[in-house]
Amino acid sequence: MFSHRTQWRREANRLSLAQAEMTASGTPILDLTRSNPTECGFQYEDSRVIRSMAQGGVLRYQPDPMGLLACREAICGYYQGMEAPVRPHELALTSGTSEAYSWIFRLLCNAGDEVLIPSPGYPLFDLLADLCDVKLVRFPLVYDHGWQIDFTALAAAATDRTRAVVVVHPNNPTGHYVSGQERSRLEDCCRQHGLALIADEVFLDFSHDSGLRQSFASSSGTLTFTLSGLSKLCGLPQMKLAWIAVGGPETEKSEALARLEIIADSFLSVGTPVQLAGPELLASRTAFQAQATKRIRQNLRAMDEQLSGQAICERLKYEGGWTAVLRMPAVQPDEDLAIKLLQERGVMVHPGHLYDFAQPGYLVVSLIVPADQFAEGLRRILSDFV
Repeated sequence: MFSHRTQWRREANRLSLAQAEMTASGTPILDLTRSNPTECGFQYEDSRVIRSMAQGGVLRYQPDPMGLLACREAICGYYQGMEAPVRPHELALTSGTSEAYSWIFRLLCNAGDEVLIPSPGYPLFDLLADLCDVKLVRFPLVYDHGWQIDFTALAAAATDRTRAVVVVHPNNPTGHYVSGQERSRLEDCCRQHGLALIADEVFLDFSHDSGLRQSFASSSGTLTFTLSGLSKLCGLPQMKLAWIAVGGPETEKSEALARLEIIADSFLSVGTPVQLAGPELLASRTAFQAQATKRIRQNLRAMDEQLSGQAICERLKYEGGWTAVLRMPAVQPDEDLAIKLLQERGVMVHPGHLYDFAQPGYLVVSLIVPADQFAEGLRRILSDFV
């Protein structure tokens, strides 16, 4: 009666069960996995946001499959500021990057085709691929004084069923930006194998050093789909507005846009109010990003100060994004360690295996947790080592 693609294992994992038990008993938890910015104490320009949603056109329905022109023009302005020219007709608005992935997967892949994704990486990809009947094949990010793409493994992973390569720029959870040299090699690899490149840039603006990172939206050598949205850039996940910027050789790009427009017209998923508000909401990103960047830096300093008192645990190199990776002594499975920290120290962290770390000994924490909670949670984590 139900499709095979939805036959997921639905039982809660041991860490989730332990968390539920503690919550039910009223035991306080310092949650260092919180990544919802609206629940992390940031100050929003409430009146500006509310005013942006109260425009006269909100009562008229005049849909454009690719999204209202004024909203797409505002997004073009965002890319112009980073020297990545994008034209309005090269953009498609979606309700979120999850929907953007599903549209691109359906645009590029027949059932059973393959998409290459980085490992470690964000676990949501598996569900999105299942829903589109796409097979994910992982290629490793390796760590040696910083993260880098294993291009030998990437090339070996490509088959005649491979249709695209996904990169997350910067990666979640490693914080690795694709370097200029890596970008050139990626584009060469895609051209050689006839693959599209999908670049997820939701955390692009959150570099540790505030340096401007080049967007894949400027790519012209291979068919490229660049994803971003208000959820992270503006700290507004509830607004449900994201986009796909299509770049690459003109013939491939034009064909992709024509087909993508039909997909978009089939769903018309983005609400008129948020499209009308889009230019103002996007302009509000500066205030949120300043707060988030300050919080991230404060938490990184606190982490490094506490880690300096011992020589067993370390923070892996981080370049951007909202997460940090701790390497701990691999004396037990990382899920066991996370459960122990939860039950004995009252601290919630994510074990590395949730992000596809191949070996035990890795914990992932959110860097946008309020600073006092972050510092106290980290103190409890490291209490055995200082």
